[in-house]
Amino acid sequence: MTKTKREDQNVTFDEFQKLIRDMYFEKDQARGIPGTFMWLMEEVGELSSALREDDKENLAAEFADVLAWLTTIANVAGVDLTAAIQKKYGSGCPGCQELACSCPDTEKP
Repeated sequence: MTKTKREDQNVTFDEFQKLIRDMYFEKDQARGIPGTFMWLMEEVGELSSALREDDKENLAAEFADVLAWLTTIANVAGVDLTAAIQKKYGSGCPGCQELACSCPDTEKP
């Protein structure tokens, strides 16, 4: 049975991770984390180029690609990104615990 395109264009992060899993998991699992990570790095390079060129349309596509490949790795690794994001950032900055980070600029929060 062929699945049709989604009608709803707005997706939550949880839905996005499931969407990526449904579309690509078999291929991603066969490729494994090392191979998938290499694809992510290629997309990060393309994002870097798009940032330098300041091409808004291409920039949006490259951000989407990086997010999709990162999500793919999370799927293969068995990480629920929604839960991970909530645990790490749901109560504020992991460094200072403030909703608007007050960590010194010299520190990585």
